[in-house]
Amino acid sequence: MIRRRATAWLLPQIMGALFALGAFVSGPAGAQTQTQSLPDTWKFDAYIYGYFPELGGSTTFPGGTTASISVDPHQLISNLKFTFMGWLAAQKGPWGMFTDVIYVDVSGSKTATRDLNIAGVTIPAGITADANLDLKTTLWTLAGSYRFVDTPQAGFDLLAGARYIDMKQNLGFQLSADVPPFVGPGRQGSKELRLQNWDAILGAKGRYNFGERREWYVPYYIDVGTGQDRLTWQAFAGIGYAFSWGDVIAVWRYIDYRFYNGDSNLTMNGPAIGAGFHW
Repeated sequence: MIRRRATAWLLPQIMGALFALGAFVSGPAGAQTQTQSLPDTWKFDAYIYGYFPELGGSTTFPGGTTASISVDPHQLISNLKFTFMGWLAAQKGPWGMFTDVIYVDVSGSKTATRDLNIAGVTIPAGITADANLDLKTTLWTLAGSYRFVDTPQAGFDLLAGARYIDMKQNLGFQLSADVPPFVGPGRQGSKELRLQNWDAILGAKGRYNFGERREWYVPYYIDVGTGQDRLTWQAFAGIGYAFSWGDVIAVWRYIDYRFYNGDSNLTMNGPAIGAGFHW
């Protein structure tokens, strides 16, 4: 209950910060927005990225009535198998919509490690584990937006929507000696955790153009939400360059999930490089 109240208090504060961000980005032009002159025809943007995040946080795997095992993905994961990030947006007048999909498939293993936590206690001295962790995560964001600022120099949208997370983690382990209650044949095994959650989100996105022909720009995005998860938020910002055929863009993206499943959380933090097309 305390955590839910804290989140409810946090959302209005963040929305106030989003409005302040829009006023700062738009500058003097903010008082003379041009949303009324936006064309009443559909316009589309599509971006395809390569995303290279570092994973962090912690995961607690339930252990039935005996004990649980906790791991930090950052300690075990070393191999990025596959990742994809795509963005599709549509705009008609001041109203818009967009969808964003991220897929990350990573795995890793360690031999003779003590980077495990059993029933809240680190593996005792003299005992080690062979451990391997596989993590597959899909994040899907779907939202509508309203453009409050549209000038040659800046654009600023407020947005509302939802984000879905489908996360599957599988931990395999083998202990070098008994660690109660993992004794005898129970010293080795595997555990799986699966989450499929929806959260409502509020946020803002936009860009700031500069350069002689305003061919350079700074894209930015931020959102925060809650629902089936205690708290989720993400943000990115970077640099882009507009060509006649489309854009090339590089951003740094951070994603944070705080789950109701004990004290588990997941973070993704890293660069993304992509190309955009407009029609």
